[in-house]
Amino acid sequence: MTSDVWMPFAADETAGLPDPATTGLTYRFWDGGDEFPADPADCVFYVVPYLKPMEVAVRPLARMSSVQVVQTLSAGIDHVEPGLGALRSGVRLCNARGVHEASTAELTLALILASLRGLPGFVHGQDREEWRSGFYPALADKSVLIVGYGSVGAAIEDRLAPFECARVARIARSERNMARGFVHALSDLPSLLPEADVVILSTPLTQATRGLAGADFLARMKDGALLVNVARGPVVDTKALLAETESGRITAALDVTDPEPLPSGHPLWHAPGVLISPHVGGSTSAFWPRAKRLLAAQLTRFAAAEPLSNVLLTT
Repeated sequence: MTSDVWMPFAADETAGLPDPATTGLTYRFWDGGDEFPADPADCVFYVVPYLKPMEVAVRPLARMSSVQVVQTLSAGIDHVEPGLGALRSGVRLCNARGVHEASTAELTLALILASLRGLPGFVHGQDREEWRSGFYPALADKSVLIVGYGSVGAAIEDRLAPFECARVARIARSERNMARGFVHALSDLPSLLPEADVVILSTPLTQATRGLAGADFLARMKDGALLVNVARGPVVDTKALLAETESGRITAALDVTDPEPLPSGHPLWHAPGVLISPHVGGSTSAFWPRAKRLLAAQLTRFAAAEPLSNVLLTT
């Protein structure tokens, strides 16, 4: 029996991996293709293919009888959770904290600025050779609420700092004090929503956050507010969002949708005041170097029987 590591990129393109000659690890490339690279029963460290649907991510899990670590390349783990019940006890599930923060925060700011300053309208105007001048909202002096203040939420606030926002409020599962300021508990959400000009969703998808931005949540947002979703599509109730945006009361910028991919003909494509990007928050040139560094560090710890980083749960 071998000690296989399944990875969605080639070992010879990843610096810093432990030496197979001294560790006994065998690196296998698998990016979700129909054929497995080897017997799943020999896999001890499974790196989940990136941006593949849940059915691909979990497909080998039931046969991975020797696996010790399941490592995602995303911050969220909702795409692998359905397969965890097939694993033996003691398997560690790790996420990619530290890989996506910069890229996701960049896109969040891009979506905010594009929505507020009317950039989609300028693009349409350019296509039609129309000069669409006028006054547009600025991010300066706006009140911003970050719902989901983990590493991505903190990275978003880092990038908000130069924009002279009037206030940045933070919400996480439980309240805490941080160097930057107070983080409110989720129970404070109803009182904070009416004060925010921009509401950013950066939460993981859990039972508690599924449908979080539903009709009541959206109704509490102030008139003219902008909702930005860089979390997961099902965090927002699409039907409720369509009702609010089609009335023109609020606007939205969405990197994720429910359903996803958004099918042709879906009303969200043409809802007024809605800007959509195709789930590209983490898909930038910054991803692969950071992902490979994370994996090299994790496998070095694994080979040395040292504690791993980013362990979210153990089966």
